[in-house]
Amino acid sequence: MDAVKVGLLGLGTVGGGTATVLTRNAEEIQARLGRAIKITHAAGLGIDSQTILDPATTKLTEDAFEVVNDPEVEIVVELIGGYTLAKDLVLKAIENGKHVVTANKALIAIHGPEIMKAAAEQGVSVCYEAAVAGGIPIIKAMREGLAANKIQWIAGIINGTGNFILTEMRDKGRDFADVLKEAQELGYAEADPTFDVEGIDAAHKLTILASLAFGIELQFDKAYTEGISKITAEDVSYAGELGYRIKHLGITRKTDKGIELRVHPTLIPKKRLIANVDGVMNAVLVYGDAVGPTLYYGAGAGAEPTASAVVADIIDAARTIDAPLHHKVPLLGFQDDAMRDTPILSIDDVETAYYLRMEAADKPGVLAEVSDTFAKNNISIEAVLQKEPATGENSVHLIMLTQKCVESSVNHAIQAVENLSSVQGGVVRIRMEHLD
Repeated sequence: MDAVKVGLLGLGTVGGGTATVLTRNAEEIQARLGRAIKITHAAGLGIDSQTILDPATTKLTEDAFEVVNDPEVEIVVELIGGYTLAKDLVLKAIENGKHVVTANKALIAIHGPEIMKAAAEQGVSVCYEAAVAGGIPIIKAMREGLAANKIQWIAGIINGTGNFILTEMRDKGRDFADVLKEAQELGYAEADPTFDVEGIDAAHKLTILASLAFGIELQFDKAYTEGISKITAEDVSYAGELGYRIKHLGITRKTDKGIELRVHPTLIPKKRLIANVDGVMNAVLVYGDAVGPTLYYGAGAGAEPTASAVVADIIDAARTIDAPLHHKVPLLGFQDDAMRDTPILSIDDVETAYYLRMEAADKPGVLAEVSDTFAKNNISIEAVLQKEPATGENSVHLIMLTQKCVESSVNHAIQAVENLSSVQGGVVRIRMEHLD
């Protein structure tokens, strides 16, 4: 059979890795697919400086639209990132009847509904394995491997930069700003790290996972997002004393009221496997009603780990390149007419446990006063840690762990505690999950 002709958009880190993996493993890939895969067209800035692809066998250009409009190209691989140009290129490729592979989580999370609709109308595939957790095949696991299950919840470390920062803070007692600077020097964080440390990148990925898990539309605008920039070395240390670790988690859970969709720092017990995922690694914990908990671990970024997922998608698209759409796995795991209109819960309606830290006067009766204030707001305290005051100080750090309660109730309780004359400043709040 003739080779499958691929047009590659973007020759940066992931694009270069994709070209490398396709070239190096060409024989293995052909043995699995039954035909060869060839990059016949490629677009990228400064294309003349690229040495990965051979100009004798690949048409090279700086105009990506030349690739998506070339009738020879069967599969377009979008690896340029961003929103506007990537969207225009993908929609044009679909209009031209080409299958699409992308690693662009923001594109899928925000413009996914429009892209999926266009693909369905044209009868082409949109594959996006590399958009979530890099080289971990979590999309395929959700759409195929766990198809027999009703998914109960997902909790994931899906941003390696944030995980690296929290690991360094825990292991070396360093401050957030200090570790962030190192992460930027190492290339883990961008010059503007907002997407990583404030949870936006993770929220893009979680939006996709929630859609695959629960058969709902992609709704990034309804995801609650909270970053790690306010986490202190003290809180990391206190969490450890109490038997927990702080991880920046994306959590989605189906409840009787609706679906939780939230990204925030989270205390989880040290004994949980996911609590021991360190450095820049990613992990996704999925709980299905039939299978129970399953954990997916691996590199969430990098040239070849991400290329591994991109090439797997190219192979999948090539396998069914001429098959009718109804013979393929649905793009979001559920048939279009079976998608559900389940509401996304506001963070105020989410029920979880909490870690609360405050600075309180070092005098008798303060702990009882604070505890009584929480009790009046229907907040039950599960554990208390009171630190000894520093020499010459007349205040102490008071740490409380609550039982499960609704966020809106905690908001009222915190406001009441902050109004106490014995409490100085604000109350630090970090959510807790036991992941049972």
